[in-house]
Amino acid sequence: MNTRFRKAGWHALAAVVVAALAVTGAAPAADKPDAAKLAHCIDRDIEQKLAAEKVAASPRADDAEFLRRAALDVTGVIPPAERVTAFLDSKDPARREKLIDELLASPQYGRHMADVWQHLMLPRDSDNRRLQPGPFVTWLEESFNANKPWDRTVREVLTATGSQDESPAVTYFLANPTVDKQTDSVARLFLGTQLQCAQCHNHPFTKWKQDDYWAMAAFFLKVRPDRLNPGAKPGNSPGVSEDGKGRPPRLPEAARTVPAKFFQGEQPRLDRNAPYRPVLADWIASPKNKFFARAMVNRTWGQFFGRGFVNPVDDLREDNVSSHPELLQDLADAFAASGFDLKFLVKAICLSETYNRTSRPASANEKDVMLFSHVAVKPLTPEQLYDSLNVVLGSPRGGEARGGKGQGGRRLGGGPREQFIAFFAADEGALATEYHAGIPQALRLMNAPQMNNTNAVAAAFARGDRSPAQVIEQLYVSALSRRPTAEETKRLTAYVEKHDGAARQAYGDVVWAVLNSSEFALNH
Repeated sequence: MNTRFRKAGWHALAAVVVAALAVTGAAPAADKPDAAKLAHCIDRDIEQKLAAEKVAASPRADDAEFLRRAALDVTGVIPPAERVTAFLDSKDPARREKLIDELLASPQYGRHMADVWQHLMLPRDSDNRRLQPGPFVTWLEESFNANKPWDRTVREVLTATGSQDESPAVTYFLANPTVDKQTDSVARLFLGTQLQCAQCHNHPFTKWKQDDYWAMAAFFLKVRPDRLNPGAKPGNSPGVSEDGKGRPPRLPEAARTVPAKFFQGEQPRLDRNAPYRPVLADWIASPKNKFFARAMVNRTWGQFFGRGFVNPVDDLREDNVSSHPELLQDLADAFAASGFDLKFLVKAICLSETYNRTSRPASANEKDVMLFSHVAVKPLTPEQLYDSLNVVLGSPRGGEARGGKGQGGRRLGGGPREQFIAFFAADEGALATEYHAGIPQALRLMNAPQMNNTNAVAAAFARGDRSPAQVIEQLYVSALSRRPTAEETKRLTAYVEKHDGAARQAYGDVVWAVLNSSEFALNH
């Protein structure tokens, strides 16, 4: 723990938790660090840096802005209208903290995190077109919802063996079937390091050598992914073994034969007759590993703020300077001390005043992109956009939100949601703060079959004896998670009244316009 961490009052508490972990293997709930205290640590560091750089912070977001942002960031979907109304009308001073607890307890939290991580762990390429991701996605969703410690989740992925039906985590190795892909992915996702640059030559910008790459790759030389039957029925599904038998892996021409060695670490003793990956997994997911906690903290921060302390988020190296190095280390220490409790980390981030700020820049901070003086505006991901449209319009016919179900209730690809996501997907490595959709995506939104249902949706809003102003308010609450301004109500009410006798069509036009607006398409 560094000096600032001790001054924040975390050192003693962290020591208690670490001691408990050593005995039980998990952090007891009563001894877990307080997320509010960690949030205070975040704000102190951010505010000190803003003051040093003479950059003003934007004010606090209003409840509507915070609600929509938190719902999208934590659960991946806008909140339902009734939740919006209750939150906006609440006078409870603790309503924001209670909202975060509610969102983290929602099944949609795990669903959203599974969306995020399946795309990181399962490459979208032609080699994986027949691979069934369903079992793995379901496993990820259940793991995140159960708040399985992150180190345990990673260990289970890295050591997975058996068939996909028996052990869904093997899907990771089925999707990354070669030694070089496994090495590259593990280093990026769990060490925050782009080690692939050293595969063919010594890294030109760091001290990493080609031998460092192949020493890490040596841990995967006994892995045998079986992809002969990617569409097989349960009981005969593809799988992964690590007995060293079968066809040896194909290696690139640049491959070197060197002993297995931890990245920038020691060379462990390996039993030739035993699997190698458990040894690597124990090192990677250890609280003592200087890369592991920092990699997850930086990536999670980037998920919520649009950029990490270090960017790209998977390029943690000495010459890629962090915007807030001490805060990154503080958060990594707290995350490790909590037993790698991801919900604890997320709650601390969401409770911080840094996250509670508005996305509207102040007069002196509009050019700031590194100091977090205001919250970044992020386009909705394809998953967020599809699911949020369904909140307003209802799910489309012809399939479930994540596609149909196969034998055993597994989710399969090819459903409306998967098709939508594939059409709107951004290129790998795209910045979360940049809008990547083009004319084809805009036209699809404008003319999607779902949009043909706007009149019926509007009619449902207008049922009973609601006045035009009340209907407009309900439309805004449902789609934008806020009430309309007086000017918006006046303008839209006039539009509806101008279409006397065709109010249903007029309301439908309003729904269509709102859902195609930049305000709906952005997380702000």
